Amino acid sequence: MPEQLAVTAEPLGTAGVDRRPRRALFLAGLIITVVFVNSCLFGLLAVLLQPGVDFWQGLLAVLYVGPVLAIQLFYFSRPAVRLDTRLAKVMLAVQACLAFLSTLHFDAALSSLITLAAGSAPLLFRPRTGWTVFTAFMAGTIWILWAYDESWLGAVFDSVTAVFYALVVYLLTWLARLVTELHQARTELARRAVAEQRLAFARDLHDLLGLSLSAIALKGELVHRLLRKSLSRAREELAEITGIAQRTLSDVRSVARGYRELSLDKESRTAVSLLSASNVAVRVDLQQVDLPVKLRTLLAKVLREGVTNVLRYTAVEHCEITVRETGGRVALEIVHDGTAHEDVPEETAESLREVTEEVAGHGGKLHAGPDATGRWRLHAELPVPEQAEPTETALAEGSGHWSPIDARNVQWTMTVVFIVFSLSAMARAVMLTDDGWSLALIAGYLTALTTLQLSYFARPNVRLRSRQSYALLFVQACLIFLPLIPLGSAWVSLPSLFAGTALLVLPPLAGWTAFAATAAGVLLIRISYGTDFLGGFYTFASILNTGLMVFGLIWLIRLVTELGETRKRLAEVAVAEERLRFARDLHDLLGMSLSAIALKSELTSRIMDIDTDRASDELLEILGLTRQALGDVRSVASGYRELSLDQESRSAQAVLVAADVQVRLEIEHEDLPTTVRTVLAVVLREGVTNVLRHSKVERCEIAVRRIGDGVALDIVNDGVVNGRPPKPERPVRVEAPGSGITNMSDRVAGLGGELTAGIEADGRFRLRAVVPV
Repeated sequence: MPEQLAVTAEPLGTAGVDRRPRRALFLAGLIITVVFVNSCLFGLLAVLLQPGVDFWQGLLAVLYVGPVLAIQLFYFSRPAVRLDTRLAKVMLAVQACLAFLSTLHFDAALSSLITLAAGSAPLLFRPRTGWTVFTAFMAGTIWILWAYDESWLGAVFDSVTAVFYALVVYLLTWLARLVTELHQARTELARRAVAEQRLAFARDLHDLLGLSLSAIALKGELVHRLLRKSLSRAREELAEITGIAQRTLSDVRSVARGYRELSLDKESRTAVSLLSASNVAVRVDLQQVDLPVKLRTLLAKVLREGVTNVLRYTAVEHCEITVRETGGRVALEIVHDGTAHEDVPEETAESLREVTEEVAGHGGKLHAGPDATGRWRLHAELPVPEQAEPTETALAEGSGHWSPIDARNVQWTMTVVFIVFSLSAMARAVMLTDDGWSLALIAGYLTALTTLQLSYFARPNVRLRSRQSYALLFVQACLIFLPLIPLGSAWVSLPSLFAGTALLVLPPLAGWTAFAATAAGVLLIRISYGTDFLGGFYTFASILNTGLMVFGLIWLIRLVTELGETRKRLAEVAVAEERLRFARDLHDLLGMSLSAIALKSELTSRIMDIDTDRASDELLEILGLTRQALGDVRSVASGYRELSLDQESRSAQAVLVAADVQVRLEIEHEDLPTTVRTVLAVVLREGVTNVLRHSKVERCEIAVRRIGDGVALDIVNDGVVNGRPPKPERPVRVEAPGSGITNMSDRVAGLGGELTAGIEADGRFRLRAVVPV
């Protein structure tokens, strides 16, 4: 049974389906329905319970309320409906006309209908026009309330309450729509970010490969002409072609590595696993730092190299890994108590030099060596650049569904809502008592409640499920219910603040229990002070309404903020996937072509004195490879690529024969899906590239065969891997460090297959990819 090294890789996963917007829309719709229906129901009951109101007058009131409420619920409150249309403005006009006409028959009883139209106006027009219409509607409402109210205190209370409800209508409707828009906009944002990244790819490809491949093509044509005229000049030009191809291949590998994004968190977990397996006590302290992709990747590489170096030391018992950002610079430190070997391996010194040069290339510094305490310390420090990456640029220039201006507007409007809510309660207190000390006490409690709500619970970045939140919720309850002791029947507070906030802070069951207990408690208090059944109903309905408003407003603002951050992260993931695709395609597509160009250039230089015709044929193949490479560059930049398995097998055979390798080719496959053919072609290309790069090969076998429900590609050679004799090992499943093997395993795993690579019992090296069809 041959010993195998199994290489597997999970494809880059996609985020799970985000169900928050759907739940948000359902809950927001429920809150909006309850709040709006209750608001209209108050006015309708006020009409129906008036003395002398007959059936026809009651029906007329229903005919006024019904259409206005229906337009609000089934048109303006539906996120899928566009509000920047002429139809929307017609609907608003109908709603406003019905609301104002109702005053001709029922005085101010149905004035709440106007608040629905007023709250919708800022959603239909540009900000200046929308708020002008809002002000006009509210001015009309306040004039009606003052004209028909029996006392000025009642008019003030009703006016402030109307403004409060109108602002709540606006905020609830806008935030519910914004949840949907943000959810939809994140796909657009990801596309924009990827487009920005592709432009960067195109620039890099042009700068890196355009000139080099063009130079190879021109020099190849020149050598082809010089073969018959001057062999010495032809040999010089061939040497330049070889040098250009080798330098370009090195650049391609460098760029491919540079575009790969490594995860600092993942590398730290891997480091802990490796060190713990070596009986090393590890302490990791990674500060959450928002860094550009390249910087995160570089720090992850430094961490990987540092931990690898730790494992080369002896007697290591403790290791500390820290990441900190201070003063615009981020620092990574790895400290351990091990002792170095007498002879430091050359590969260790070389890898440290390489990573030091890379850090220096980004304007940073890296020091490694013993510190004053005798411990070994690696310290890497890098400046955090201020220039935005393509993702950030796309976010800044993308759709303005949720911007800092929007956030400020929401906070400002939210502040006004809670202040107006507090003023409404204060107006109610003035109606109940004229005692100066009582009014001062009520004003103090209301101010404290409003300040606590705005400074803590209404802030979207506050962690609500915490001990601090529980403690402040208790403080809020005390501020609401303790004034009942000195005030008695004159007690006026904001219990709905506690009811709505409890739904946010406490777990669902406890939250709804606190909500119901608050509503029931306030109702019992009012009844104990002589409130009749109708007054008790209004009290209960008011707490239900305002409590749901508080909960809905704060919850929707927090959700909108979270969705804004989510779409940013999704855009970053899309860019990371695109960077990985680019790096993989760049390496896979151009690696073998450039290796073959360099190899054939050397071959042509050796045989041009012996066989000019064959040298001419090899030059023609070099030109063909160059044109293919240029085509591959275009395919990488455009994002579309389909490789031919038959063509790749012929190219592989030609390249191996040119390298004096005996090739046995066996391609037996029926029609395969495009994705399977492409993946196998990529594996074949990369496998042959590795054969040429890493092995001293005399014979190579390439076979593609159908096996059961899948297809298998085998590449077997008799070379010595990396200049060392083969050592059979027990099969181990790991992530391969080589970029080529990792690329191939990523692609194969993406189709549900498996790639294995290892030395067989007879000393030959086998690369095998099995892909289900």
